[in-house]
Amino acid sequence: MTILDRILPDVRRELDAAREVMPLDELKGRAADAPAPRDFAGVLTAHGFGLIAEIKRRSPSMGDMRAENVAAAAAAYEAEPLVRAVSVLTNTTHFGMDMDDLRRISATSTKPVLRKDFILDPYQVYAARAAGADAVLLMANVLSAGQMRELHEVVLELGMEALFEVHEAAEIEALPGTARIVGINSRKFKSHRGFVAAGDNAEEDFSLDFAAFELAESLPAGCVRVAESGVTPESVAPLARHFDAALVGTSLLRDPRGVAAALGDFARALAVRPA
Repeated sequence: MTILDRILPDVRRELDAAREVMPLDELKGRAADAPAPRDFAGVLTAHGFGLIAEIKRRSPSMGDMRAENVAAAAAAYEAEPLVRAVSVLTNTTHFGMDMDDLRRISATSTKPVLRKDFILDPYQVYAARAAGADAVLLMANVLSAGQMRELHEVVLELGMEALFEVHEAAEIEALPGTARIVGINSRKFKSHRGFVAAGDNAEEDFSLDFAAFELAESLPAGCVRVAESGVTPESVAPLARHFDAALVGTSLLRDPRGVAAALGDFARALAVRPA
């Protein structure tokens, strides 16, 4: 059983529970009434290489984040110019966050907000928009080419953006022609190893394969390129030569010095501001 085999049934249970609370028609109405989407793609390209900074309470690969860092993250991301957008995990079972977190962060952020989850159904896209999200994650390792195309149609109808996530060459080939933002995730979701058990913590992430980043040159011409998972201040500068942004979370949320100090390390590594 891979980590996806464990996660996806829980995602479907959370989706079913959400449908019980709010029918799709009501959700569509709330999505229509939400503030206009912010320009997720634009901020990733307007000012050079930057970060999509993530908020989550735990992860299957490393365990718990520092509670004080999670609490301080939204304000720290808002204050740091290097952070172009914010990623909010909304999977409760495995990442400890929910739609209320997304709604709260979207309401207070001036920067575009990505709903990061295992999106399987249009309902989740409407829910993201209703909560104020400006973009959603669409993962090529859990969606067929047809599903990605259909979900992206809903995303575009709502004025949002999609961050398409790939892990291997075959997934790049399956992307719809409308894909504008593509992330390469170095995490080995199909591996049977490298993920901690529920309630445990790890000091080193063994679920990563950084060779995946070599696929950058195979991404569709003209797309916004995002490096995902395992990016650190030590690795970010070389990646900036091939990508437009990096999605970072664990290295910020587990730093004992706090989120602001960790962001400072990224800024210095990229020579964004003087040391």
